[in-house]
Amino acid sequence: MTEETPGFEEEPDVPSGATPEDAAPKAAEPDSAKESGPAGPPAGDVQQDATQAALIAQLDQVRTALGERTADLQRLQAEYQNYRRRVERDRVTVKEIAVASLLTELLPVLDDIGRAREHDELKGGFKSVAESLETVAAKMGLQQFGKEGEPFDPTIHEALMHSYAPDVTEDTCVAILQPGYRFGERTIRPARVAVAEPQPGVQPGEKASSADEPDKDEESGGPDEG
Repeated sequence: MTEETPGFEEEPDVPSGATPEDAAPKAAEPDSAKESGPAGPPAGDVQQDATQAALIAQLDQVRTALGERTADLQRLQAEYQNYRRRVERDRVTVKEIAVASLLTELLPVLDDIGRAREHDELKGGFKSVAESLETVAAKMGLQQFGKEGEPFDPTIHEALMHSYAPDVTEDTCVAILQPGYRFGERTIRPARVAVAEPQPGVQPGEKASSADEPDKDEESGGPDEG
């Protein structure tokens, strides 16, 4: 039997021509390295992408809701502005109707004042009161209209008398029997007038037809006989 020298270990057989590194035992490769194919993305990146997608979707929902609420607010504001304008217009209309009604009741008094002035009866304290009343009515917006010689307008004139005149070219107010009154654009009472129309067959400035003139021979009794 062969005796083994204590303290020495047997070295593995090394082929001839091999380096010492070849004789060193190789470390076992991990099992993951033995798997074929490229490595996938880390799990943390996948979770982060999913979170970002969820946040983007939630942001889109918030933007949509904000747009809807903004549209509702704008529509509500427009309706409120229309309501304010309508209320203001109705308020002005009601005020105009009330003032026009009051002024209409004062017209007979103003007519009496006008007739008294024409007959030179507006004197003393009655004159002062009458002028104050006319001033107040004017401040409230009452306007008198109707003048002789102006063209006849059926929308603001009321014809009480009718005649023909050779010196007019259109229907003309030749006399104001009662003045008209208006409040703003509202006619409270039309002017009552006498109207003259152009005389048929006669041009303005033209003398009466010779047929209407008496025959001079007839006036003189005809030509003298023998």
